[in-house]
Amino acid sequence: MLTGNDDTSQGGRRNGFGRRFAASALIALFAGCGPALEEPEDTLEDALTETAPDDTQGEDTPLLALPDGPAPSQLAVTFTLGARYDATQSNITFRVYSSRSTRIEVYLYAQAQGAQEKVKYVLTKDAATNVWSKTVAVSTLKNTYGITGPVYYGYRAWGPNWPYTSSWTKGSGTGFLADVDAQGNRFNPNKLLLDPYAFEISHDPINPSNTDGTVFASGASYRNLDSGTKAMKGIVLPPDSTSYGAKPTRALKDDVIYEVHVRGLTKNDASISAAYRGTYKGAGLKAAALAQLGVTAVEFLPVQETDNDANDVAPTSTAGDNYWGYMTLNYFAPDRRYAYDKTAGGPTREFKEMVKAFHDQGIKVFIDAVYNHTGEGGAWSANDKTTYNVMSFRGLDNPTYYSLSADLQHSWDNTGVGGNFNTYNPIAQDLIVHSLAHWKDTLGVDGFRFDLASVLGNTCQHGCFNYDKFDANTALNRIWRDLEPRPAGGGAGVDLIAEPWAIGGNSYQVGNYPSGWSEWNGIFRDTLRKDQNQLGVATITPGQLASRFVGSSDLFGDDGRRPWNSINFMVAHDGFTLRDVYACNQKSNSQAWPYGPSDGGEDDNHSWDQGGAAADQRRAARNGLAFLMLSAGTPMFTGGDELLRTQYCNNNVYNLDSDKNWIDWTTSTDKENFRTFTRRLIAFRKAHPALRPDQYYSGTDGNGNVMEQLRWFKSDGTVPDSAYFNSGSNHALAWRVDGTEFGDPASAIYIAYNGWSSSVDFTLPWPGNGKAWHRVTDTCNWAEGDNQVANPGAETLVGGESTKYGMCGRSVLVLVAK
Repeated sequence: MLTGNDDTSQGGRRNGFGRRFAASALIALFAGCGPALEEPEDTLEDALTETAPDDTQGEDTPLLALPDGPAPSQLAVTFTLGARYDATQSNITFRVYSSRSTRIEVYLYAQAQGAQEKVKYVLTKDAATNVWSKTVAVSTLKNTYGITGPVYYGYRAWGPNWPYTSSWTKGSGTGFLADVDAQGNRFNPNKLLLDPYAFEISHDPINPSNTDGTVFASGASYRNLDSGTKAMKGIVLPPDSTSYGAKPTRALKDDVIYEVHVRGLTKNDASISAAYRGTYKGAGLKAAALAQLGVTAVEFLPVQETDNDANDVAPTSTAGDNYWGYMTLNYFAPDRRYAYDKTAGGPTREFKEMVKAFHDQGIKVFIDAVYNHTGEGGAWSANDKTTYNVMSFRGLDNPTYYSLSADLQHSWDNTGVGGNFNTYNPIAQDLIVHSLAHWKDTLGVDGFRFDLASVLGNTCQHGCFNYDKFDANTALNRIWRDLEPRPAGGGAGVDLIAEPWAIGGNSYQVGNYPSGWSEWNGIFRDTLRKDQNQLGVATITPGQLASRFVGSSDLFGDDGRRPWNSINFMVAHDGFTLRDVYACNQKSNSQAWPYGPSDGGEDDNHSWDQGGAAADQRRAARNGLAFLMLSAGTPMFTGGDELLRTQYCNNNVYNLDSDKNWIDWTTSTDKENFRTFTRRLIAFRKAHPALRPDQYYSGTDGNGNVMEQLRWFKSDGTVPDSAYFNSGSNHALAWRVDGTEFGDPASAIYIAYNGWSSSVDFTLPWPGNGKAWHRVTDTCNWAEGDNQVANPGAETLVGGESTKYGMCGRSVLVLVAK
């Protein structure tokens, strides 16, 4: 959710963990082709003296006792909480957890909003499990209480700060003692509570039918306002047999990830029926087009039910809006606003149909999951401990579900948006694991990207924050144990990706996640953006570039992880688009609708408008995409980048639900050329396993053909020494990969990057016996057009060893030997 630059106050420099190099990286360094550490003060000589990992620890052996690709614990992912029909659909059993409540009632409704309950029941507590339950006959609900359609429900709870008394009535203060007591309880029976385990919910708190948020709040001014008629409610769903298709089993190293908003994907797409635009249905209709582009995994911004109905209150304003979706109200329910079929059960069925559409095209479906905080929010005022929203978790068991201050009176916040979810608490962890299992097994999801994932590594419930990947009891490590991660070589399981930072404390942890986890590599992004856009301002060495190009072994190689655990990206949803990184000198977030306004956003984006030259901006964007597709690691780009999508220099469009933020599918010559460039470069990556190594490259000859697996070159064709690698005055770097060691159709691949502002002649190395170099692509302006990336077999002959090739300033060259 946050940008997480490596040199900002959001995390500062990388923690000291993860500084040892993998053995293969040390070999490469010794051969004169190794990367420098990220920290500029560390020299290549320092890197050569780093201790290599113990050879007895295999590449797959985690530092914790977590087996590679463990079988999941069925008990760990099985749950009975929520509202469930029995096998005959004759009865409904309601189950909810609360360790601190003294009384819970379930209120049942025939409609979602605007009406009182039809009936209420008192739940019974199981003292051994702290689960409260009640079973109700469906026939009674229909025949006695007139609930003949969907069953809507919510809970009211009493506890130590507000004990039950029989004279209490809705909207009264009878029994009230305190909004929050010394134990952190915030029970308030005037607030109807959403079931944390509801499989669908009726609506969001703020919506066109209700614009009054005070009804959900505690505190002296609001505690006696009854929320029952306006509160969001769970919906009891019968079993559903909709298929989500056959899940792809592809290894993560072979994926190309497309990060996109499910609404923004098609809301502007004239090729989709108007009724389906912006919906799960519409997204499924784009699956074939994304497969044609070469996408293998689509990563949706949050689709768990989020607080976004407010976007429809004032459709031409950003006030109070939540477009991205990082304010989760419920972790089990697909967001109803994105469904064409909004009937009870419709969002669930439609989401599964969308997943099947992607699966039918061989595309995985990842979702962005936000378990670091919830949409219930934090304090209304920093100076008022009493006024909080009480809508779900907080009204059922506040200290269980939320991390609090040491005195239990306030939220503990490392998220910037309302307080940490209590991820170190076993019950809160149960909810996380159960919801993930639901999305994986019931809804068909193939992987998860975890927002502000450092909160999931917290080892403290209240009064502190401490990230520790070695603590086996963190949510991070429990997720890995219980959720059946996908094996390195592919197969059944889920892909687990962390956004490795949060706010404050020791939360910036790029490269320091437990073994098996993949991470958004913010250092890849920052290093390459600085090199492209801040020549003469920021110092980037060839060694730093080399580290990023070959999988960031300095970050991921010390604990048995592999190149593909680095999720390489140049841009993500938060920040500029790919085009805007090279077309905007600074953010412009205060523009009027439909371009903004949006508050926040990074001030230092490592961006530059290339002097205002549109052709140079497109060249820089081609370079950025080339970095992704030619580097070891797993590439990710954002939806619309293939069409040079712009956000008009707004770098924090979290609240902008407008046609200037949705993908613009209209075309032009420049857009089509860039889409073709993207499609062909993705195809080149897919066709060449040498670009997708499972292990870190070696600097030695592994098959006796007198060609090292990887070798670095200066522009003059010689091998760079440590002085060259560690000098920020050098801006030309090339590398050759021996394709024969990977079963690659090209016997060798040569990639050159000229980061200078002016042209440089590169002397080409030996291509192998009887081979010559052929050009796949040159990103220079002279080559722009629909054939800038050659189709297989149509590559242009360049020459053999010692041939000089003139590269324009700021360009990338790709050659194959044949």
